[in-house]
Amino acid sequence: MLPCITWLQTILALLYSTMLTRGHTCPSRCLCPDHHTVDCSGRGLTHLPGPFPLNVRRLLLANNWISWIPSDFLLLYSDLVYLDLRNNSLSQLEPGTLSTPFSRLVFLDLGSNNLTEIPSGSFGESRSLIKLRLGDNPYLSAVGRHAFQGLTSLRELGLERNGLSDLDVVILEPLSSLRTLRLEGNPWECSCRFAKLFAWLTEHRDKLPTGMEGLECSLPQDGGRVPLSVLSEESFRECRGTLSLADYLIVIFSGISVSVAAILASFFLASTVHCFQRISKGGKSDEEEGND
Repeated sequence: MLPCITWLQTILALLYSTMLTRGHTCPSRCLCPDHHTVDCSGRGLTHLPGPFPLNVRRLLLANNWISWIPSDFLLLYSDLVYLDLRNNSLSQLEPGTLSTPFSRLVFLDLGSNNLTEIPSGSFGESRSLIKLRLGDNPYLSAVGRHAFQGLTSLRELGLERNGLSDLDVVILEPLSSLRTLRLEGNPWECSCRFAKLFAWLTEHRDKLPTGMEGLECSLPQDGGRVPLSVLSEESFRECRGTLSLADYLIVIFSGISVSVAAILASFFLASTVHCFQRISKGGKSDEEEGND
């Protein structure tokens, strides 16, 4: 019995040693200054090197040529709190790629990439995320209405020096903890679509590091750019009577619904009157036959 126990202990010790060693294995071409940090910055990587230690907390991947992130990436590294992907070749994000229900991610930098859009659901319910940097993506011109849904702890959002000409304020409303918002360096257009964002920025100007002076938009008349600080809500007074595409669709749909309801009501009323007329005629006929 004793030899069996000794043999089992030896096997368990070997397995534990193997797992422990594997847990701290540093990927080739990377540096691991401690058990929780992997530094693969500036290594000319075209894809994620991996596998990383399962207990990695800081992952530095800046200044490479990485163009894709696996959709299950964070599922494997649930202890990750700091992820730096600056200055790579990322062109798109699949919804949920950078979020899991158990994600502990606090800092995420996707700046200086080739992103064109931030679709709704990109970050899922990353409630632990505090800093999100998406600046210096010159082709980034669209942000989904629910792109930042669930980021209730987010304090810093960077969207500076992108290709944004307008931004729906609905996108910013879920960010209840937001303290810093960077929007400078975008080709904003002083159109009616920008009016609501201007009103929101005026109310929350304390969140803008550069103030309203650091933001510019182009005038529809001549394309000249002016600081937002010289504008006021009166500058957009012509927009107060305009309707958006969504508003027009609502009006059209409402009109169609009312018309259909009126037709159905008329048909029901006509059918009811017709039935009463037939019943009335039948009663009179029975009465005449009785008199005969």
